[in-house]
Amino acid sequence: MNQRRRARVLSGMRPTGPSHLGHLVGALDNWVQMQDQFDCFYTIVDWHALTTDYADTSGIRDNVRQVALDWLAVGLDPERSILFVQSDVIEHAELHLLLSMIAPLSWLERVPTYKEQQQELTGRDLRTYGFLGYPLLQTADILIYKADAVPVGEDQLPHLELSREIARRFNHFYGAVFPEPQAKLTPAPKVLGLDGRKMSKSYGNAIFLSDPPDVVSKKVDSMLTDTQRTHRHVPGRPEVCPVFDTHKLFSLTEQQDWAAAGCRSAEIGCRDCKAVLKENLLERLRPVAERRSELATDPKGVDGILSAGADKARSVAQETMRDVRRAMKIDRG
Repeated sequence: MNQRRRARVLSGMRPTGPSHLGHLVGALDNWVQMQDQFDCFYTIVDWHALTTDYADTSGIRDNVRQVALDWLAVGLDPERSILFVQSDVIEHAELHLLLSMIAPLSWLERVPTYKEQQQELTGRDLRTYGFLGYPLLQTADILIYKADAVPVGEDQLPHLELSREIARRFNHFYGAVFPEPQAKLTPAPKVLGLDGRKMSKSYGNAIFLSDPPDVVSKKVDSMLTDTQRTHRHVPGRPEVCPVFDTHKLFSLTEQQDWAAAGCRSAEIGCRDCKAVLKENLLERLRPVAERRSELATDPKGVDGILSAGADKARSVAQETMRDVRRAMKIDRG
């Protein structure tokens, strides 16, 4: 392979539903910025969706397209990044299989999210190898492109450390094939949902990038505020208000100052505060909605972008697998 001129970055997202504001400010805005600095591989990891949603796969296909529409609408550019669906590059599965031969079971069991998600998703039977082994599949997603860095939040650091350990173990057994992927810590502010909890599709409290303006407006109007501010004349506490938290992400500093001071003094009401937030949020989402609507009229065009991206990704993945097979001495000469 020719010497790379730029570092390579890999990241992905599960197609479990449409993207919401948490995805926008927690990942997608950063991904867009990285396109001019790195060789970026962004993948919709549909196999990962099966690790928890294997019992009902009916929505995955449409969710893949919805995620692709969101990505393109916010500014991910197929001319500057490789955008593709994980299952379109079968080499991910082959490398996952080979890595599973050397991955100690205890390494997978100690990943914090293994037990955490079992406790959170109590309505699903997660006693499967697919769920236990999904961090190893993540490792294959990263190593198949010999990624130099992976943009992650702090909660994903244990997963990336596993990837580095697997890369070291492989290199110890078979020779230096894989670089050890480094964490590119990205600011991932916690985005609160309509009910004050973390924004999540599963909580039913999200504002989606695909929501039309009237729906966004109604959702902002329904947002929980400071529960102790029971009447207009009662001073509020912006530091505990989900609406003010959202102002921090989408409003100018002077607007934040106005909202905080007016809330504490009771000079403004919650409706006034929400009205400014609504205006800013709609302005931020307007070009995304327009671009998304335009793209949705040409589904074959979106499919073509993902197919072309898969071709590019597959070329890199196939070269990596040739290196892997030679190193393990399981190639056919």
